[in-house]
Amino acid sequence: MQVGILYSRIRKDEKLLLNELRERDHEVEKIDVRKQTFDISEAPEAFADLDIVVDRCLATSRSLYATQFFEAYGIPVINSHETADICADKVKNSLALEQAGVPTPATKVAFTKETAMDAIEEFGYPCVLKPVVGSWGRLMAKIDSPDAAEAILEHKATLGHYEHKVFYVQEFVDKPGQDIRVLATDGEPIAGMVRSSDHWITNAAKGAETDVFEPDEEAKALVQKASDAVGGGLLGIDLMETEDGYTVHEVNHTVEFKALDGAVETDIAGTVVDWLEQKAAAAADDELEVSA
Repeated sequence: MQVGILYSRIRKDEKLLLNELRERDHEVEKIDVRKQTFDISEAPEAFADLDIVVDRCLATSRSLYATQFFEAYGIPVINSHETADICADKVKNSLALEQAGVPTPATKVAFTKETAMDAIEEFGYPCVLKPVVGSWGRLMAKIDSPDAAEAILEHKATLGHYEHKVFYVQEFVDKPGQDIRVLATDGEPIAGMVRSSDHWITNAAKGAETDVFEPDEEAKALVQKASDAVGGGLLGIDLMETEDGYTVHEVNHTVEFKALDGAVETDIAGTVVDWLEQKAAAAADDELEVSA
């Protein structure tokens, strides 16, 4: 199998995948998107023999364009452009989950400070304001008072990028000091972890402590449903426990798994590469059927 790895920086996650691929004697083409150009009419020669490409781009914009190019070239890419497009945008993410009947926090979107304030007042305090594009828990704000709301909305409104003019307001979920990350391939859980913190943002990138989470039947069903809602692939599904059961607050497409790898005994990279081999083989079979 010839595998392309799209990247802009090789982190521990990518090293785990690269080591596993090379141990199995797969040929790996590392594609640094900072140095690569993409032609709208034909694929670069370096891509000619690739069986599958894995998107590990750090920047959302690069991920979205690069996956679209590979699909135009007819090269299978993990994850698909459709999945990346939905997962990269919290509004699209929430809409997809809601439309699929997946329990997800109540969310409102506004385009002015005034209507955003109305949404905040409807939720009451505390509530949460998030950037529509972002990761690692950055630029999220828990709003505890009208004064705080006005100050944060004013700050966002003066920032230059148009995305800051989209106000994504969400109910505050009173989780028990933790949330859950499940890594899955096409909805099949590989492993899960609980992320615990005294801070309201329970993100491993923010220093949350991790422990093993064994998905029960309810969690497994929600992981499958959430994966299907965004188009499937190699995904990180984030859940919170509430009095009424689990709620899915986000699905991540270029999911990091180094913290999970350190928390569980499962061979994360090995299981992911098993799945990549199956996806590449299935794509090759489909191509043979089309050409027959």
